[in-house]
Amino acid sequence: MKTFAVVFATAGGAGYAPLAPGTFGSLVGLVIYLATRHSPVAWQLGLLGAITVIGVWAATVAERHFGEEDPGPVVVDEVAGQMATLVLTGVGVTGALIGFGLFRVLDVVKPRPVDRLERLPRGYGIMGDDLMAGLYGNLLLQAAVRVFPGVL
Repeated sequence: MKTFAVVFATAGGAGYAPLAPGTFGSLVGLVIYLATRHSPVAWQLGLLGAITVIGVWAATVAERHFGEEDPGPVVVDEVAGQMATLVLTGVGVTGALIGFGLFRVLDVVKPRPVDRLERLPRGYGIMGDDLMAGLYGNLLLQAAVRVFPGVL
């Protein structure tokens, strides 16, 4: 189970990218969104929920494996945060790329209370801040869809 947890937490190895592993994790979330965007909303939300729940567990196991808090190779949080940014928006490729950029900025800047959520213990902190950044990104993207209907 430890091997599965580490593979899941690193998004199949995307977290081992030598530069910007979080960006590669976000790309995994983007690809999952694009592959499932025509699926029923309940299925998309269920997938995000499953990635989140398994991600909390996997990130906790991976934290022990790597021997540090919020280790760089753990990017399942970026996968979930990116998906949270895009789910329920109905955007196409252009909108998804804008959502990708929004999430990356929010993940780096960490506006309140995003910055506080990373203080939660173990996998909860690892996942929590990115999910909140994803929620902020989703709200901004939803607003953009309403301002620029048909464009995104």
